[in-house]
Amino acid sequence: MKRLCVFCGSNAGKHPLYRGEAERLGHLLAEHGIELVYGGGNIGLMGIIADACLAAGGTVIGIIPQALMGKEVAGRNVDHRALTRLEVVDSMHTRKARMAELADGFIALPGGFGTFEEFCEVLTWGQLGFHVKPMGLLNVNGFYDPLLAMFDRAVADGFLRPQNRAMVLADTNHERLLAAMAGYRPEPVGKWLQEEKQL
Repeated sequence: MKRLCVFCGSNAGKHPLYRGEAERLGHLLAEHGIELVYGGGNIGLMGIIADACLAAGGTVIGIIPQALMGKEVAGRNVDHRALTRLEVVDSMHTRKARMAELADGFIALPGGFGTFEEFCEVLTWGQLGFHVKPMGLLNVNGFYDPLLAMFDRAVADGFLRPQNRAMVLADTNHERLLAAMAGYRPEPVGKWLQEEKQL
């Protein structure tokens, strides 16, 4: 994996563990020579992981919609001006497609609706055979326990196939999660969609 896309909150969360784990993941990516692809933000866990990766000598590529450029939250720019590369795109949809295009895999840290939606969307794309990239949840402080339980419930109630549930890699440890992602071999599925515009 040369590049990983990280989805995470535009808030830092109330527990200091969230900040600390975002910093550790940023450092770890840099140490492993893995480039960080993310949403281009300078606030919350987004800004924390980007800053940590940069501070450790890593490469950080941000993808941000034009509508967020120049916006401020609590006196800070939403857009991160000190990245290795910042790409400005025309919409949130284009942002997600571009991040997916650049990345060799996906990790979700804790976050809100946007983080959940982004991770579940790449899961859906994997389920449809549009990509075979690894997808992991860094389950900090048990944050994703309820979501993982929901996925298990979907299997038990017949809404999700066990092999699709197995696409979700989850761990509380960065190194173990990266190792699981590096060894990920998805079950072959027929490709439902032939090109990106069909998504």
